[in-house]
Amino acid sequence: QVQLVESGGGSVQAGGSLRLSCASSTYTYSSYKMGWFRQVPGKEREGFACIGSYGMTRFADSVKGRFTISKDNAKNTLYLQMNSLKPEDTAMYYCAAAGYGGSCFLTQSEYRYWGQGTQVTVSS
Repeated sequence: QVQLVESGGGSVQAGGSLRLSCASSTYTYSSYKMGWFRQVPGKEREGFACIGSYGMTRFADSVKGRFTISKDNAKNTLYLQMNSLKPEDTAMYYCAAAGYGGSCFLTQSEYRYWGQGTQVTVSS
């Protein structure tokens, strides 16, 4: 059973920064693609950042230039550095793992394993 655990969410003012982490003791990060998604109540879950097994990254236009995704394979931890946060970034944030390698994409169907989510709230 693969378990992904997010942490680092919270409340911040617009323009501030947060770093989310996604750790697992049962999933090997080095070989597989991973992603970050977010969801606002009443809307579909949106993929906005991912990292492929060779380190290639992909970002949605909404976060490009503000967010960075990285992973520490030795610690089996995925990170999301969020800078210049905006109120529209408020959402529940989820990390996801594909279970296989290659280039990554921002579609839910590519990911098999999901964390429980961590809330990010950005106030104006």
